Amino acid sequence: MHRAGLETMLMNYYRRIDRTEFQFDFLTHRPDKDDYDDEILSMGGKVYYAPRLYPQNLPAYYKYMQQFFEEHKEYKIMHSHIDAMSYLPLKAGKKSGVPIRIAHSHNTSIDKDLKYWLKMYYRAKITSVATDYLSCGEEAGKFLFKDKPFTVVPNAIEKEPFLFNPDIRNNKRKELGVENNLVIGHIGRISYQKNHNLLVRIFAELVKMRADAVLLIIGVGEKEEEIKKLVNDLQLTDKVRFLGKREDVNELYQAMDAFVMPSFFEGVPVVGVEAQFSQLPCFFSDKVPVEVDFSEATHFIGLEESPIIWAETILKNLAQIDKREDIKLTDNEYDINESYSRLTDIYRNLYSKL
Repeated sequence: MHRAGLETMLMNYYRRIDRTEFQFDFLTHRPDKDDYDDEILSMGGKVYYAPRLYPQNLPAYYKYMQQFFEEHKEYKIMHSHIDAMSYLPLKAGKKSGVPIRIAHSHNTSIDKDLKYWLKMYYRAKITSVATDYLSCGEEAGKFLFKDKPFTVVPNAIEKEPFLFNPDIRNNKRKELGVENNLVIGHIGRISYQKNHNLLVRIFAELVKMRADAVLLIIGVGEKEEEIKKLVNDLQLTDKVRFLGKREDVNELYQAMDAFVMPSFFEGVPVVGVEAQFSQLPCFFSDKVPVEVDFSEATHFIGLEESPIIWAETILKNLAQIDKREDIKLTDNEYDINESYSRLTDIYRNLYSKL
């Protein structure tokens, strides 16, 4: 339960849901305490730590899952958020007699990593072990469940901390030393999916057009050293800042002038929702589902377009914005205050069938 998009979305729902009726306990596949654990415990939840979900560790992982559900017969609903890999815990839950087993889709493709073919196999098998299907969006649901019916639960957030605030913006830019810079930002795990290679190459072109540009990369991940080497090779070290894991992301959005997300695939990215609520101009790849779009300052650019085209498009659209606070947002379902009851209704309906 570290401070990433999916985990943050779960915490948004957990904070809002009526915990006298439903309690969340968390079974993680990282063996160490992390960012949200203390808050979970303070709200009456429990956190369990399974072995890491590595290909070479699958037998130990599945054995743990089997033993866990055999020992914890009190759980009537299990709700898995690890996409195709949900097959393993859901299978263990089915074997142990957990009556309601929810698979929840959060992506529209699969990482090209060591688990790719395994995930493709599990994706084909997921409906044989799940009883119910949820998704963050339409495209993500169709990807994981194909022709099976599913219910959309939006990746809703608590929007108030993200709303544009000029005082926070000025203070954070001063703190970062970028008061007079064009600040490009990205928040996300430094991984294949998020396509930081293209992000850095886009920024390299931006710097040629705007010498005052800086890039903030917030997040950590397995490709961090690779991306840092690229930044060094392109002689951008003094222009790109790797800020790591941060607890002040809502304030960092305020400091930015544009949010750039050239992902290879996404479900409905929580950071995209957060950035739009902060009235930040957003530039997404065309692999990000358009259902996330609720701002007049959000743009989609083809992944096949060159870094130069990306850079020109970003600058052209930024030049058309007079005041950020005037950017209009449409009514949407990504406000947790409006959407948390949807999950409550789903759980209540499922419990009525027990």
